[in-house]
Amino acid sequence: MKKNQVLLVDGMALLFRGFFATSFRGNFMLTSKGVPTNGIYQFLRYLLDAVDKFEPTHVVCCWDMGSKTFRTEMYAGYKANRDEPPVELVPQFDLVKEVVAAFDIPNIGLESFEADDCIGTLARSYANEENDVLILTGDQDILQLVDDGIHVAIMRKGQGNYEVFTMDNFYDKKGIHPKQIIDLKGLMGDTSDNYPGVKGIGEKTALKLLQEYETINQLLANMDQLSKGIQTKINNDLEMLHLSRELAGIKCDVPIQCSLDEAIWNMNETKVQEKFAELDFGHMNKLLKVMA
Repeated sequence: MKKNQVLLVDGMALLFRGFFATSFRGNFMLTSKGVPTNGIYQFLRYLLDAVDKFEPTHVVCCWDMGSKTFRTEMYAGYKANRDEPPVELVPQFDLVKEVVAAFDIPNIGLESFEADDCIGTLARSYANEENDVLILTGDQDILQLVDDGIHVAIMRKGQGNYEVFTMDNFYDKKGIHPKQIIDLKGLMGDTSDNYPGVKGIGEKTALKLLQEYETINQLLANMDQLSKGIQTKINNDLEMLHLSRELAGIKCDVPIQCSLDEAIWNMNETKVQEKFAELDFGHMNKLLKVMA
């Protein structure tokens, strides 16, 4: 029996990417009512390209639900280095979900959790002998979710360019296994999410340590085998090492659910065209012809 192909979309990653890809020249695109739509426009181009390329049977879109999460409660500095979103992007947050709903794609998100946690929870619940899951994102953190039946497509520069990570190719590409990504971030930190890991340990050293000791726990159990310099760095930042590892881990037990019956890819072209007309996206109807 042919497996279902479930596409899990990291909505905020696509929206932000689309916004900044089109706004650098001040091109915000406006509806007749003056509402900016450039991020939504490019989001749709990314989404429809992925649907065309990967041919999913089901599609679900996951979203962040505000900047305050359980991680900011654990560490006040988490993502504190990020600027407020541009004013032109703010009205597009709710509007893009309306567009997604017009495609009959479920919008999933939960306050206090990130989209990653929703994606992880759904991916684990869907992946089985009947379903293969593909996660669409630009976020490297999600690579920790790669598993049997769970693949990750990382968007690369230029539309339609994807690097797909699977259990078969992961080690060759990364030099470690998917579950080691959490410990890698624990050691080296993550500048984009603003947690430091162990000061003085970068990606190269962290990779080398995990290739030799596999996990942070085994690394700590064999501290006497490490160089004095590495021992000192780890001992000086032991608390932050554990905290960074906890911040890096995607929760896969978030209290959400979405039946696959709700997520069948079966676009109602008329319904989508009506939403496009609201946004003055009539020129995008030709893309729908390709998808129909």
